[in-house]
Amino acid sequence: MAVARPLSEVLPGTHLNVPDGTPAIAVEGLTLRFGGNIAVDEVSFSVQPRELFAIIGPNGAGKTSIFNCLSGAYEPQAGTIHFGGTPLLGTAPDEIARMGLARMFQNIELFDNLTVLENLLLGRHVHVTYPWWSSFVWAGRSKREELGHRRVVEDIIDFLEIEAHRKYPVGLLPYGIKKRVELGRALAMEPSVLLLDEPVAGMNVEETEDMARFILDIQDELDLTMILVEHDMGLVMDLADRVMVLDFGKVITVGKPDEVQSNQDVIRAYLGEEHKVAGT
Repeated sequence: MAVARPLSEVLPGTHLNVPDGTPAIAVEGLTLRFGGNIAVDEVSFSVQPRELFAIIGPNGAGKTSIFNCLSGAYEPQAGTIHFGGTPLLGTAPDEIARMGLARMFQNIELFDNLTVLENLLLGRHVHVTYPWWSSFVWAGRSKREELGHRRVVEDIIDFLEIEAHRKYPVGLLPYGIKKRVELGRALAMEPSVLLLDEPVAGMNVEETEDMARFILDIQDELDLTMILVEHDMGLVMDLADRVMVLDFGKVITVGKPDEVQSNQDVIRAYLGEEHKVAGT
């Protein structure tokens, strides 16, 4: 079923208004240590508005650690992060979310006892403006605002084609549908930058194709800036505008997908010789 309203009308706040030439995300010299272990080693990169930027690398390369720094879960020992020109380091995770950075988690972080609709409504909490005490009275400003949030969520449910599951507790749903709900909750936050942490991990071929379609539709309709971490190289090479490759916390290369696939250091460290031969 098609979404009742264009997605750009449902989520008008996803457009990142920055001066020309200003990256959506700019990372310089990012270093994160856990004791004597260096998880991220002087990593620098930038992501342009409306770009789909992918980060790949072997397990333990530092991909998720970078996401944790971007979202405020980790505080690095060195380096800088700017979001649309605004410094992020030292900002609390909830404030970063209000600034417009949302995350789809690798390990599903939903509330199993709540319905699909209720889980997605949680993504609207950053847009609640009425005082907490007014929620005790279903009238006036709180009623109008909550009905507005409900309409946004219903449209996202239609867009992700999960209408049949909207009233079911998430814990009862198939894995592939849960991943869509995870994506929907992140979209409900109306982000200008979306972090996708292994969105197709554990999915079968059909579920992977569906998720890829939704990601492309989101990018097409919202011009949303996205950063993708994923092990599925077919998905990465098909979707990404640019790819950064990490190994042991260091950047090997950054470039377009075809450039990355032919890079000898990448082939040795991650993709393997068979990818070079197959050209995938």
